[in-house]
Amino acid sequence: MILGKRPDIERFLSRPDADVRAALIYGRDMGVVRERGQQLAAKIAKDPNDPFDVAQLTDGDLDADGGRLEGELAAQSLMGGRRLVRLRFATEKAALDKLTAEALTRHAAGELNPDAFLLIEAGTLGRDSTLRKVAEKAAGVATIPCYEDEPGDVARQVREALSKDNLSLNSEALQLFVARMPKERGVARQEIERLALFLGPGSGATATPADLEPFLGVEPEASLFDAAADAFGGRLGEAQAGLRRAAQEGEGGPAAVRAMGMHLGKLRRALTLAKSGAGLQEAAKAAGVFWKQEREFLRQARSWNLEELDRIQPQILDADRLCKTAGSPDQLIAERLALTVAGRARRLGL
Repeated sequence: MILGKRPDIERFLSRPDADVRAALIYGRDMGVVRERGQQLAAKIAKDPNDPFDVAQLTDGDLDADGGRLEGELAAQSLMGGRRLVRLRFATEKAALDKLTAEALTRHAAGELNPDAFLLIEAGTLGRDSTLRKVAEKAAGVATIPCYEDEPGDVARQVREALSKDNLSLNSEALQLFVARMPKERGVARQEIERLALFLGPGSGATATPADLEPFLGVEPEASLFDAAADAFGGRLGEAQAGLRRAAQEGEGGPAAVRAMGMHLGKLRRALTLAKSGAGLQEAAKAAGVFWKQEREFLRQARSWNLEELDRIQPQILDADRLCKTAGSPDQLIAERLALTVAGRARRLGL
């Protein structure tokens, strides 16, 4: 049984099906894997840390003793409750992957202790993983792949976590905070907790982007995005200065070209929405323009048009390709691209 949709996953984690005796939770985001594993473990065992009813294993234990996992799954509960065998699996060894798959197959078939529950928490498992293949096909096994949270999921987590401390962010502050959040959920949770402490738990505050500035500090890529905006605004000197400042901060030519491509993408989306009848300011917000850049973005959107963007995009794609060529002068390529974009912007009246 593969559970891929969030409502199905949340339902299972809150009320595990009685006929399921094993679960494989895996994915690149180990924060999500650990969080969901802890939720499920708490439903299976009264105390997930009870040494009598819970066996906690790692792939290192399996490497040292190949029969350890099946032995733990065959053992009976010493205290009369449901036994939980929790395996944290982080290996890339094909032999251990196969060994675990074999134990899972036997346990799913009821050959060991049918009242025991096997919980496997793993990292990325490719399609060639025997363990993943077995888990996806075996009856009585729940398979939960964990993917990186989408912005909407992150926003929901932020709102829910802050509301517990009687705190909130307005829509613009939420958009800013979510954009700056780390991808890994465990680290993201820590950032939300830090923000709650910064705003004052229980204060009832509704923070604005200005309130978040001291907390967020300076974004490492800010110089690149400023440089891209300057190029599309016809300000070549400022654009080149921003690119060189970004280079000093460790951001090279490929990232600079990517920033200009992203700015073009925002202009394209806003102009497309405006062409369909949306107000330009509304279209800018829908394109993800931060409130501080909105005035300048609208100035550019009134001068650029979709035809001009179509003419400049191939040059951005060429610059991106050249920057990725070994030994290329990527910083020079980025500055030349900024020169081209700024020159086109000046001819449009910017």
